Amino acid sequence: MVRVVKGVIAAAGRGTRFLPVTKGYPKELVPILEKPNIQYLVEELLGAGVNQIAIVHRHGDNKIKQYFTPDPELEKYLRANKKEDFLKSLYQIWQKSKVLKFIPQSPKLPYGSASPILAAKSFIGKDPFVFMYGDDMVVESKPGTYLKSLIKIFRKYQAEAVAGASAVPWSKINRYSSAQYKKGKKKVPFQLAKVFEKLPRDKAPSNITLFGRFVVGPKIFSALQKQKLSQGELFFTDAVNDLAQTETVIAQPIKKGQWLTTGDPLRWLKTNIAIGLRDPEIKKELKAFLKKIK
Repeated sequence: MVRVVKGVIAAAGRGTRFLPVTKGYPKELVPILEKPNIQYLVEELLGAGVNQIAIVHRHGDNKIKQYFTPDPELEKYLRANKKEDFLKSLYQIWQKSKVLKFIPQSPKLPYGSASPILAAKSFIGKDPFVFMYGDDMVVESKPGTYLKSLIKIFRKYQAEAVAGASAVPWSKINRYSSAQYKKGKKKVPFQLAKVFEKLPRDKAPSNITLFGRFVVGPKIFSALQKQKLSQGELFFTDAVNDLAQTETVIAQPIKKGQWLTTGDPLRWLKTNIAIGLRDPEIKKELKAFLKKIK
């Protein structure tokens, strides 16, 4: 089976829940500690061996591309003041990535979570690829570990899609998708039958929700081509459900590590704290501060 070396990050939303700050720059550039949200996703892809990366951004906004583009004047200043380490993480991205491409999402495409895939069609070609939602974070000791396991499962079972999944409290399942797994003899562990969106607790088939980490085969384009809009949007989960009817689709729960979303200010703040508590330079002082808060 072909190796998975391409990744697509969806970063074309307007970030309305972060207004007014997102009037000035995309939500994906809102920082988590000293790095923007989206940089963690790029590092995760590289950690999993995915070194051809496309970021699909909002049409007419080049700020994400500007962030990832080398700045000779800034680098000269940092070298003169012996502060090159401040850009160390970006240097590593520039060295490790084979392709770092920026694709504007055409305003002619429908709104929805699947549209970035259509925008990146020429980049993807007929290859399998990783698809990431820009506001989902995986917090783990070594970036890319969980994603690498999804790629391994994708290849092992010759699946057409493998989705990241996580348990959520039953009391909150109505805010998320809910995975229904296939019953009977489990030749393929965690094989997905269908995913449902935001069902009440008494109707949800499980408290396992899918989140924005997917390893996908090229048949996704056939599914999207015949897919109808739902409430005016092109949803990626609808395409996943379509594939699950005839192909092997797996929703693999995360075990080591933690899924966090940065889609709104409260959850962004929680993610900052979670990552801060893993940072050896600040975790001690941060813990002490949190204990003092009333």
